Amino acid sequence: MTIAWRQIEPNQPLQPIAARWAAPAELFVSRKNMNEKSIRERLVEHGQILFDAPKQSIAFTREPKADTLLNDLENHPHAFVLACVMDRQIKAERAWLIPYRISQKIDGFSVQKLSELSREDLNRLMREPEPLHRFVDTMADHFYSAVQRIKNDYAGDAALIWRGKPSSAEVVYRFLEFGGVGPKIGSMAANILAREFKIPFSDYYSIDISADVHVRRVFSRLGLCATDVTVEQVIYKARALYPEFPGMMDLPCWEIGRNWCKSRGPVCGDCYMKDLCTTAKQNESC
Repeated sequence: MTIAWRQIEPNQPLQPIAARWAAPAELFVSRKNMNEKSIRERLVEHGQILFDAPKQSIAFTREPKADTLLNDLENHPHAFVLACVMDRQIKAERAWLIPYRISQKIDGFSVQKLSELSREDLNRLMREPEPLHRFVDTMADHFYSAVQRIKNDYAGDAALIWRGKPSSAEVVYRFLEFGGVGPKIGSMAANILAREFKIPFSDYYSIDISADVHVRRVFSRLGLCATDVTVEQVIYKARALYPEFPGMMDLPCWEIGRNWCKSRGPVCGDCYMKDLCTTAKQNESC
């Protein structure tokens, strides 16, 4: 490739024309990085507030009895784990109801009672009189396998998955061992345990952001990622922004997407990110 040269003054060394553009390019990158830093600091600040808030009962389903079961980590930690396993390709509220619906049908929810159910029993319980999940056959099989893993690998005590202040990577890995659980649900489960249930881990490096549709939309509109951003891009961007605990930004972004940054008719004026948001500034100037 031929490089163009331009003599600035007589008796001065020649410089490449490309050097003339170095400063503006560096300035653009610097401004972009400064804005990203400001966005990160504000999201982490709000995430830290949520993380440090006192422990409260979580409204997983808006069904009081179901939520009582899911919040009972002391006596029924397996209910939380099984709900995570069921959280796939249906609305979260419906998925998290499944453990309670099963408990109603078998009059109890001990690991012993659950482990006595066959695959066929669970398939029937999830299918009749109305399907508890969109994919009954697959999810009934995952439910059965999860119960057996809790019984055999954790001596019937699912709390051993997170007891003893393990590393975040170990907790996520243990969830990934359950059939049907991928990185998104594994990170979500670990994040809920740490943030909502105040379960201590030795670190939080491996708790990723759960890049659902709301989080992807917020990352895109904030100017952190492209419009057609992928799940993987959001995950790695969050790791780059806050490697100590990428998932710290998860709930703030989800709440922004759910409450203000809607897919249609975003309410930019009410959002606490409006002064840093590329899209909000563009909408304001229109």
